[in-house]
Amino acid sequence: MSQNSLNKYESRYKRIGLNIALQRKMKNITQAQLAEKIGISRTHMSNIEAPNMLTPVSLEVIFEISDALNIKPEVLFRMDEE
Repeated sequence: MSQNSLNKYESRYKRIGLNIALQRKMKNITQAQLAEKIGISRTHMSNIEAPNMLTPVSLEVIFEISDALNIKPEVLFRMDEE
């Protein structure tokens, strides 16, 4: 993925991360617990959720997260400010 692509979609990656954090917190699950459930490090989970970092996330990880949180993947792709 090129740097231009990352910059072009920066706000979308950040919104996905914020949506993940919101859904995780609503389920009273820690970053460490969610990371363990889906097989990634807590640091990577933290980077995905951090609004001050740009961390692209694969569809596979999105699907793993949505399964672990028992939500539909599209919930994580909502781009509106709620």
